[in-house]
Amino acid sequence: MASSKNKLAFLSMPAPASYVAGLGRGASGFTTRSDIGPAREGPSAEVIAEAQAKRGEEAEVDPDQFQDPDNEYGLFAGTTYEQDDEEADKIYEQVDENMDARRRARREAREQTELAKRRAERPKIQQQFADLKRGLSVVTDEEWEGIPEVGNLTRKKRRREERSYVVPDSVIVGDRGKGEYENALDARQQESGGFETPAELGQMTNFVEIGQAQSKILTLKLDQISGTTTSSGSATSVDPKGYLTSLNSVVTKSDAEIGDIKRARMLFDSLVKSNPKHGPGWIAAACLEEHAGRMVAARKLIKAGCEQCPKSEDVWLEAARLHNNDDAKVILANAVQHVGQSVKIWMAAADLEHDVKAKKRVLRKALEHIPNSVRLWKETVNLESSHNDARILLSRAVEVIPLSVELWLALARLETPERAKAVLNKARKAVPTSHEIWIAAGRLLEQEATSHPEKSLEGRNKELEAVDKTIEVGVRELRRHQVLLTREQWLKEAERCESEGSPRTCEAIIKATVAMEIEEEDRLDTWVGDAESAEAKGMVGTARSILAYALKVYPDRKSLWRKAADLEKAHGTRESLDAVLSRAVHHCPQAEVLWLMSAKEKWLAGDVPASREVLERAFVANPESEQIWLAAVKLEAENGELGVAKELLVRARTVADTERIWMKSAVFERQQGRISTALDTLAKALVKFPKFAKLYMIQGQIHQSQKDYTSARASFAAGLKACPKEPTLWILASKLEEADGKSIKARALLEKARLVIPANDVLWAEAVGVEERSGGGPQAKAMLARGLQECPTSGLLWSMSIWAEPRPTRKSRSVDALKKSADNPLIICTVARLFWGERKIEKARQWFGRAVATNSDLGDSWGWWLKFERQHGTVEHRTEVINRCVSDEPHHSLVWQSIAKDDKNAGKSAKEILEMVADALQ
Repeated sequence: MASSKNKLAFLSMPAPASYVAGLGRGASGFTTRSDIGPAREGPSAEVIAEAQAKRGEEAEVDPDQFQDPDNEYGLFAGTTYEQDDEEADKIYEQVDENMDARRRARREAREQTELAKRRAERPKIQQQFADLKRGLSVVTDEEWEGIPEVGNLTRKKRRREERSYVVPDSVIVGDRGKGEYENALDARQQESGGFETPAELGQMTNFVEIGQAQSKILTLKLDQISGTTTSSGSATSVDPKGYLTSLNSVVTKSDAEIGDIKRARMLFDSLVKSNPKHGPGWIAAACLEEHAGRMVAARKLIKAGCEQCPKSEDVWLEAARLHNNDDAKVILANAVQHVGQSVKIWMAAADLEHDVKAKKRVLRKALEHIPNSVRLWKETVNLESSHNDARILLSRAVEVIPLSVELWLALARLETPERAKAVLNKARKAVPTSHEIWIAAGRLLEQEATSHPEKSLEGRNKELEAVDKTIEVGVRELRRHQVLLTREQWLKEAERCESEGSPRTCEAIIKATVAMEIEEEDRLDTWVGDAESAEAKGMVGTARSILAYALKVYPDRKSLWRKAADLEKAHGTRESLDAVLSRAVHHCPQAEVLWLMSAKEKWLAGDVPASREVLERAFVANPESEQIWLAAVKLEAENGELGVAKELLVRARTVADTERIWMKSAVFERQQGRISTALDTLAKALVKFPKFAKLYMIQGQIHQSQKDYTSARASFAAGLKACPKEPTLWILASKLEEADGKSIKARALLEKARLVIPANDVLWAEAVGVEERSGGGPQAKAMLARGLQECPTSGLLWSMSIWAEPRPTRKSRSVDALKKSADNPLIICTVARLFWGERKIEKARQWFGRAVATNSDLGDSWGWWLKFERQHGTVEHRTEVINRCVSDEPHHSLVWQSIAKDDKNAGKSAKEILEMVADALQ
């Protein structure tokens, strides 16, 4: 009861003055107005704003004064942001940007003006000294070196001037006594009897003189070494000039190499001890010592190897190598006692001899031990200077070694032709499986047939036929003895015979073997491929023989005769080409191209009557051949027989009656100046051939040349109606309007042409040309860009695009052109001209060669090349270009055709036209 009363009494007691409720749980006390008493009220908001206005300060805006008291995030925070809100924001942003853009130019101009004004008032140090810096470019090296060094002009860290002090006399006297030598003993030591050294003959030791003498001796020795001879005239053992070089040749090994050598020495030592009869181990151990520079140890090891492995020829050869010449002879003499059948030992012994007689003696001794060694016999024969001795040796050699084909052939080469036949017959019986012997027999017969020019042609042909029979029999005999050489091996043997000067043997091998291992349906293609491969290798005789055999099997194949004629034209003579073409037209009388080639070759040889005769025979075989009629007309026209040419054209129109003959008739009349006759011929031709576009072209050009633009316009219009797909007609019609001063109509015609013939680069190029000629540079560039979009691989348009670019960007444009159309000859020619402009002569020449190799029919490429060689090439270069152009006979290109088809240039040669094209190109 008492305790509960005390508890209640405690609760009713007042709290202490510093008590804070809940302090033990982390609560904190606070103070109220009642605790500290009444306070003075501060200034109101209006008073504060008035004071700020007097001081010029802006009144602070409370960001929360416009807030919704019920929404602490803003007035419109609870609404959704819809699409029309986003559009409105974008519109406001765009308006702001436009307003800013309107003022931007003026603002930037104002800023630039202010910046320039500020820089003028207060320029940078760099700008102030800009003129002086530019003046430094004319300062010479001497003036630059003469500029004095700049001293330290600041007052900071100035170098202190060195002070000098007077040295006391005591220091000077002390230093003087350091270099003196005492040559007398101390008197006090003499009086005391210590350190007394008796002097002989009253002389005292002078150590200074001893040092000077040693220095003098060393100087004398160095002088002796530096000179070639001493003062007494004896030569020194040191080469002063090569001393440092000899030091460089001394191999200094690193610690790692020395360690490797020691480990290898231990391994090889273990190897030769564990297996002393293993020769390569002794050789390797000796080579290791040689590498380490211990030649004595190496020779000692290899000597032990010879004792342990007396039957190993490699050990003996290594021992001979490690010794000098005389010791090596002794070593090899011992070697032949143990390995007398080793050819290498005997050959090494012969190589050690420098006298020919000694070598012969060694080799003859070797042949006594090894009579069946072909190598020893060959070396022995090579040492003989006379053919008689060599023949005797070879006769003995083939008796001892009858199976050696090399020795039989060598003996046959040394014998006379009659004896050589007997030798080869013996060789054939001894070695019936050797094809070399049969080939040698054929070559021998060929040599005998061609070595006597006094023989008649019939007798020589009989002997050459014996070559064919010999090779044929040889192939049959080899097959009987199961010697089956492949067809490729026989072709290689034929090529070898041709390269060694035996063309008839080569032909005989081809005749006997070229048809082997081929199916009948594959023969023609295989033979053509073989001929092309041989021609690519330069083996013209082999290719000629293969084609000759193929023509015997397929005499009626026009393509084969054409290949044979092309081969003779490229590598043969006029006589051989004429012979091939004569046989060709005999076997293929319907082949017009062969007749024309034959007639042309006779005409180029200057034999016009023979050419006429060939064409007459061609008329008999092909009476309705358009090409033969036109060739006859050209032959007569270019040889001045204009009346005969006209008569031939009249007959040709009656017999052949083709559109091309009518066209050539009109052109012939125009070239002769008979314009009315030409127009009549064209009118008749158009009735017969209304779809032939060239007739309309010639008719329109004749009217245009006479300034009759109305008739010319009618001709071209009729042609375009009959042949709307002919781009040349559209271009001629456009040029007519342009010549008449109607560029707008020319543009319209070309635009219509591009609709009728889409993606035609020639039409686009002409449209660009019309714009350029009318003075519209930007329009021409835009037209060119449109053309390239429609014809992205056109070399003509890309070439025009390259030249339309400024000079610095032409190279990059040409790279783009090559990526789009890499093998286009026009682009390649353009790149060559770019190199020409950059003075890269060799590159330009290479690219011109690439251009004509890609397409040799473009005459403008040849013209540019000749123009280039005129400026930078030699006479040989120009001659080569002209000859190649005449050989390839180009017919197309813009400038070439305009010159070649001009009536004024009728009858001119390809060389003359090429010269004119080179002059006209710009």
